[in-house]
Amino acid sequence: MSEPLLQYPQGCRVGRLLRREKRFFMYVELDGREVAAHTNNTGTMLGLLRRGAPVLLSPATSPGRRLAWTVEALGLPCASGFFWVGVNTSVPNRLLSALFGTGLLPWARGYSALKREAVCGESRLDGLLTGEGMPELWVECKNVTLVEDGVAAFPDAVTARGAKHLQTLMDIRAAGKRAAMLYIIQRPDGRCFSAADYVDPVYAAALRRAAEAGVEVHPVVVHVSEDGIRYGGELEYLPA
Repeated sequence: MSEPLLQYPQGCRVGRLLRREKRFFMYVELDGREVAAHTNNTGTMLGLLRRGAPVLLSPATSPGRRLAWTVEALGLPCASGFFWVGVNTSVPNRLLSALFGTGLLPWARGYSALKREAVCGESRLDGLLTGEGMPELWVECKNVTLVEDGVAAFPDAVTARGAKHLQTLMDIRAAGKRAAMLYIIQRPDGRCFSAADYVDPVYAAALRRAAEAGVEVHPVVVHVSEDGIRYGGELEYLPA
């Protein structure tokens, strides 16, 4: 097996989900006792929060942090047992760097530099790519954990902030620069990608308008395992 693009910290453990509380906390059974773990995923994690499901935990790396564990992934049952669904929403931003650095973004060829967390007007976008003789390429990343009938879909909760990012990208495109959405699908069972109009029709309509205006849509699958995350290729985008 190839080396992961992103490696998890040493000391990851697998527990069993007990419950989620107050958005940022998951309680997990680990070594026969209940532990609290931090989750940075503010979405609903629709279909993933099953009591007793496997939970992949990484140890906190910041000294003095209140909670000792971070939730990286949740397990979903399948014919061979279960597969991991990555729920850590910091992963897409970090993967942008890893994918760019290893040449796995064909649409970014010719660019030589990536600035992360770049400010554009009143928005902060995940990346700005630049290169000699190349138009600026602004990129916003989103984490995808929802699949329905083989279609990977975003979002899993209403997101006004997400729609705002799409408007910013449309403004960038109207100014003659490039703009792209990078959807990181952290599960293996999606065959294509679309906006989840059944969750947030406003966002779905905004994505359709953005694509029609020239904003690029790149849904990328990654495979999550207990040692890290590997590249799985790009899926077709189907407008909602």
